[in-house]
Amino acid sequence: MAILYALVGRGSVVLAEHSAASTNASAIAKQILDNIPGNDDTNVSYSQDRYIFHVKRTDGLTVLCMADDVAGRRIPFAFLEDIHQRFVKTYGRAVLSAQAYAMNNEFSRVLNQQMEYYSNDPNADRINRIKGEMSQVRNVMIENIDKVLERGDRLELLVDKTETMQGNTFRFRKQARQFRSTVWWRNVKLIVAVIVILLVIAYAVLAFICHGITLPSCRGK
Repeated sequence: MAILYALVGRGSVVLAEHSAASTNASAIAKQILDNIPGNDDTNVSYSQDRYIFHVKRTDGLTVLCMADDVAGRRIPFAFLEDIHQRFVKTYGRAVLSAQAYAMNNEFSRVLNQQMEYYSNDPNADRINRIKGEMSQVRNVMIENIDKVLERGDRLELLVDKTETMQGNTFRFRKQARQFRSTVWWRNVKLIVAVIVILLVIAYAVLAFICHGITLPSCRGK
């Protein structure tokens, strides 16, 4: 999967989260929440090896996800915007006073569903391309995660390679099926075109032998 972890929080309080792989992303995410500078709305990304933590904070509500660096920024930030809208629409003002993990049982399923959609469904990227580059992504900063984590010990990001490989295998198989389908239809169209051309040639030869397009001499026989 392109998006491996997601979290919704208020300040340093985690309200809901979901992980699609065996990882310590949750611990790193919580440190990021504790150390995001200022209180203003922000869109920022923090790199950690080949993974990037994307953060969107709006009106005190923070939505965060961890994604492969190959996912770029458009899809992760589209995912964050989607999750922010769904969360506010579902819980409204309750998010202002909710306790830690108060929405986890219910909303973690939504996180899982949307993570799979934005990671695997090609329509997710097509929709975002139609909308154009999101304005908040244009101004996003990318920093090394060590700069935002002020504690002395450096946290290494540990991702279960088996889970990641399974996600990569799923994407490869899906792309392979799409490629085979495309090639099959191309071959069918080519065969149909060849048959039509041969029929036209055969008719032209027959019309020449039978002295006309209505084949008069051949019908007379």
